[in-house]
Amino acid sequence: MRLGGKTALITGGTSGMGRATALLFAREGARVALTGRDEGRGREVAQAIQGEGGQAIFIRSDVRLAADCRRAVEETLRAFGAIDVLFNNAGVFVPHTVPDCPEEEWDLTVDVNLKGTFLMCKYALPSMIARGGGVIINNSSGWGIVGGDAAAAYCASKGGVVLLTKAMAIDHGRQGIRVNCICPGDVDTPMLPEDASERRRRSPARRSFWPRTIPRS
Repeated sequence: MRLGGKTALITGGTSGMGRATALLFAREGARVALTGRDEGRGREVAQAIQGEGGQAIFIRSDVRLAADCRRAVEETLRAFGAIDVLFNNAGVFVPHTVPDCPEEEWDLTVDVNLKGTFLMCKYALPSMIARGGGVIINNSSGWGIVGGDAAAAYCASKGGVVLLTKAMAIDHGRQGIRVNCICPGDVDTPMLPEDASERRRRSPARRSFWPRTIPRS
């Protein structure tokens, strides 16, 4: 098992890529702490891991809130004694151009996708620095690099995650902490269908293309 004896803290671990990652990490031997706002789904994931003989806890947490992020880190440390891997996966998507994007949706997107990543790193890094090592994985998007249509807030927030990752890699590499960013394309998760239906409505030519190109988690 590649992660035997390690502890992973995963935000947005109740569905989609976060859930799949939590299950995979546990099968590779990691103790898993997962966060999210849906307590029912979170406990279901933790119980699924425990049912396979793994160790897992669910911590109800909203990554937009500093107190919740601090508590998620503290409860993970209290339960497992260390955080070896932080996977910042929590994210939201609202399809709008700049003129059409309400300010509250801009704030929601940036707060979850970018500020949430910052807050989780802020509270997890001190324990990693004290131990002399750790791994941080930030989940951005291909659109955080190249951009995309009708997704201004999402692209801005995910682009920020890419540059935040680079900055932290420079700052903390010398402390034994590896900071990387993944930039997946479209993945068939619960967050995607609203986006998919909107894009299919606006671009019928994509209807036959999407099912052949979207990986499923």
